[in-house]
Amino acid sequence: LSKLASNAILAQRISSINSLSALCEKTGADIDEVSLAVGMDSRIGKDFLKASVGFGGSCFKKDILNLVYLSKFHGLDQVAKYWNQVLKINDFQKSRFAQKVIDELNGAVSDKKISLLGWAFKKNTNDSRESAAIDVADVLINEGAQISVYDPMVKKKNIFNDMKNFWTNNGDSKEDIKQKCSRIQVHNDISKVIKDSFSICILTEWDEFKEYNWEILIKSMKKPSIVLDGRSIIDKKSIEKFTNKFYCIGK
Repeated sequence: LSKLASNAILAQRISSINSLSALCEKTGADIDEVSLAVGMDSRIGKDFLKASVGFGGSCFKKDILNLVYLSKFHGLDQVAKYWNQVLKINDFQKSRFAQKVIDELNGAVSDKKISLLGWAFKKNTNDSRESAAIDVADVLINEGAQISVYDPMVKKKNIFNDMKNFWTNNGDSKEDIKQKCSRIQVHNDISKVIKDSFSICILTEWDEFKEYNWEILIKSMKKPSIVLDGRSIIDKKSIEKFTNKFYCIGK
């Protein structure tokens, strides 16, 4: 599988630069200059090639949508479809993770407490724009779950505002939004977030999550005490001693 994946990703990168070559021809840019700039980005490499519950932030989606718009403007429909598919795969990854939570609880999450660890789109920031946590929370709340959230930097009011804006943009009524918000709790104390929850979802790669006393935290949960790592940061051995219900994305 590793060889297949390696060749597939190399092919995908060639297709990516080839799609941009078509756009360069239309806009007067030089593909060699674009390739050089892209190659100098330190994020492109093994350290950034890490599976997760999905990308977020203000830049990625906005820039991809700009590429889609430019491609359509210049009549490059196939290029536009190619980059639009990147966004679809990101949405698929978020919904796939949320569905995994539901499946692990045998499809019954209604009125069950589920803990979300991390709200920021990445660690060391309080920026939650386009965070995967928003989409995961939406799916679980729509299934009737009670959501308990902890993030060391994102404030409570920002978490609620994220969800209110998300639901408003989706066309939900004020009454529906009020009802959905009643299913969210935000705590600064990790023990309160996890106590009596059926499942824990790690959605941001905060370093402190690696240092928790998972034995004590899992003991405070309700069975089946499921831990789902959407960032692949928790050592399996530090968890599996206390629960046999551990899921790590991509593993």
